[in-house]
Amino acid sequence: MLEGWVRVVELLQLPFMQRAMLGGILTGMTGGLLGSFVILRQLSFFSDALGHSALLGIVLGVLLGLNPSVVLMVFGVGFALGVTFVLERTQLSADAVLNIIYSSSLALAVIALSLLPGYRGNLNQLLFGEILGISPAALWTSGILLLISSAYVGLTLPSQMLLTLDEPLARARGVQVGWQKLAFVVLLAVVVALAIRSVGVLLVSAFVVIPASTARLLGSRFTTYVLLAIGIGGLSAVLGMIASATFNLPSGPSIVATQLLFFLLAMALKGVSQLLQL
Repeated sequence: MLEGWVRVVELLQLPFMQRAMLGGILTGMTGGLLGSFVILRQLSFFSDALGHSALLGIVLGVLLGLNPSVVLMVFGVGFALGVTFVLERTQLSADAVLNIIYSSSLALAVIALSLLPGYRGNLNQLLFGEILGISPAALWTSGILLLISSAYVGLTLPSQMLLTLDEPLARARGVQVGWQKLAFVVLLAVVVALAIRSVGVLLVSAFVVIPASTARLLGSRFTTYVLLAIGIGGLSAVLGMIASATFNLPSGPSIVATQLLFFLLAMALKGVSQLLQL
């Protein structure tokens, strides 16, 4: 055990590990912040669908020889706008539209990959990400996105709370529901698209859903719930990275496993609290 801690201390002195730790914290906090609204608005399937669909964006980046991070952001915004467009012009439910779009995007991505016999991309990195390879530029972008997300939520908090808890009342109070929903979905898409480079298409939705779900079990007041989601998202990243360094485990999956542990502990605390009230 002592050797494991020595290994952690040594690794934390390395620049790439410091960047990975900070990147995980920024991604976890941003995911927790937006995820707290995603859970209440029942948009959790959106982040999962975008994560799976993003494989097509990655393939398009390879085909065009462009920066994958830039392509993913453009693809994420296009995905959000496309989903909104289809929902407004059909009578289909949101989960049906998302299923159609992300399953067809996956199919097109697989077809496109089959047309690239010379491509030697790391499939595991696409699926599970590589947070240890996060660049300084991506780190700055993550920090800016956290600031933008915090400013957006902070400046529009009354409208966001009303829209989240009672949409008809929000309309009656003069809230621009359509624009607010579109702005939030686009912001969420950009955050998810950036996070994919670090945690992969299969794990990215966990950063949005699990910390917020855990906070939902613990926080009764809205602001407490949001702050808990942010804190759990950041703390999970720190502990997950430490576990990864200690036991030489994959970083992204270690963070998600830590998020799951927090969720199970919250469930246990919730159960004990309910028993004590009987």
